Amino acid sequence: MFDLLIRGGTVVDGSGGAPIVADVAVSGGRVAAMESRIDADAAEVIDAAGRFVTPGFVDVHTHYDGQATWDPIMAPSAWHGVTTVVMGNCGVGFAPADPSRHDWLIELMEGVEDIPGAALHEGITWRWETFPEYLDELERLGRTIDVAAQVPHGAVRAYVMGDRGATTESASASELAEMARIVGEGTQAGAVAFSTNRLPMHTSLSGVPVPGTFADHEELAAIMGALDGQSLVEVVPAGSMGEDPDAPIREVELYRRLSLETGRAITFTMVQVHVNPGQWRQQMDIVERANAEGAKLVPQVQGRPGGLLAGWDQFNPFKKRPTYQPLDHLPLEERLVELRRPEVRSAILSEDLPGDPAMGILRHSLHATFPFDGGPVFEPDPSESLAAMAENTGADVIELIYDLMCERGMLQVFFTGYRHGDLEDLREMMVHPMTVVGLADGGAHCSVISDASLPTYMLQHWVRDRQRGPKLSIAEAVKMLTSEPAELYGFDDRGVLAVGKRADVNVIDLDGMRLHLPEVVGDLPTGACRLLQSAEGYDATVCAGQVTFRIGQPTGARPGTLIRG
Repeated sequence: MFDLLIRGGTVVDGSGGAPIVADVAVSGGRVAAMESRIDADAAEVIDAAGRFVTPGFVDVHTHYDGQATWDPIMAPSAWHGVTTVVMGNCGVGFAPADPSRHDWLIELMEGVEDIPGAALHEGITWRWETFPEYLDELERLGRTIDVAAQVPHGAVRAYVMGDRGATTESASASELAEMARIVGEGTQAGAVAFSTNRLPMHTSLSGVPVPGTFADHEELAAIMGALDGQSLVEVVPAGSMGEDPDAPIREVELYRRLSLETGRAITFTMVQVHVNPGQWRQQMDIVERANAEGAKLVPQVQGRPGGLLAGWDQFNPFKKRPTYQPLDHLPLEERLVELRRPEVRSAILSEDLPGDPAMGILRHSLHATFPFDGGPVFEPDPSESLAAMAENTGADVIELIYDLMCERGMLQVFFTGYRHGDLEDLREMMVHPMTVVGLADGGAHCSVISDASLPTYMLQHWVRDRQRGPKLSIAEAVKMLTSEPAELYGFDDRGVLAVGKRADVNVIDLDGMRLHLPEVVGDLPTGACRLLQSAEGYDATVCAGQVTFRIGQPTGARPGTLIRG
């Protein structure tokens, strides 16, 4: 008798092969059989007729480093069919942690990844100092999903060098040796990678760069040389936000040299920045030549355009204006009453603040900013943008932003992947054989994005609904969400549905799949808020053979644990 039998579904096994109708039987947390018909009893049977059966999704770019120490559910990623996440990206995390620098690490994470500091202060257990001790703490709590951790450069450099770690100062020989020792110790204990951040715009709340942002070639090479086993390196490059037009090319050349010198695979963020929309092709040319030389470079690309949500409680371009500031503490409904008063509206609109970066971002993104009209924005036509609305109506665009935020709530602002008014460049990046889809940022940027819903976005838009260009087949999309990211991190026990593999499974109603509008929810410790985007379409999610979600609701099963590299 099997533990679980998923009967009659269309199996998309994650390999990229054609879907087949088959039964999937599970015993002891593994796939025990997969055949056209399995005549056997099981403790639980799921009728998957008319549904797609896929591997559990693997998300390699998340920031649950704090949340994973207190939250067994791991929303929102777990709501979207994800059964494995990799944390510790972008060079930030909470281990190693000098007991005297807990507040400093929280401030860094709050600034870089927009995770409420109050929630981190209240929720993090801090039952560790070293990275191996942190892994032990992660292993203590059962979850709905598996987690894997990377050693973050920022925490390591701060632990060894103190405040000097966040400056341009080079590490001394002894400090460099100690950083290499800590990273080697972390990967020996089970960290799956080392992560670093080279984007100067990523700073703490007080403007301090992530330690390691300005690390030189010698430091990076020494640390990479200390990694254990097949551990790889994850990097956020300079220039990723368009702040330095020449930086992305310099960065890829650096990664080529480092990979050739150390033999390490390096995965790095690659996006289409609007200030130089064709540059990603130059980066890919370098990657192709480097990998032909023997390097191992893996661009990590987006499965949806990068952006943010503008609104009164999200990315608020009016937040610093004097008339608005006394209203900011009011509940939104009360605030809207005040904001709609003609005299308040007139006063706020008159208080232009030259050089305000928030308004600057919006002014430069009007061609790629759209109101929500009853549902999420996937791939809108540029004729529906704020720029087009202002041109067609003759409205002042700042007044238009104000009024739309009052009447329609949030606005979607795309600032990567949408420069040409569609997502064709993004699709080309996704289907390139050397890239991996990631960058969903689950657990981070709590006030401005809800991109942890990436798997649902890909299935609903790229596979089912896209009208403005070629779609992806479901086999292509599932492979991007399962075996390709699993292979990148060496998770060879998952990512495909096959006998003997781990029984991480989704049963998906593709026809009924629907992303909901993002909403603000105060469910973090201390009642801190975050933007969450839920979905319909997941009949069941299975982790290690146990059903963890049914029709989007957690079952109480907690089979997830720590993956040690």
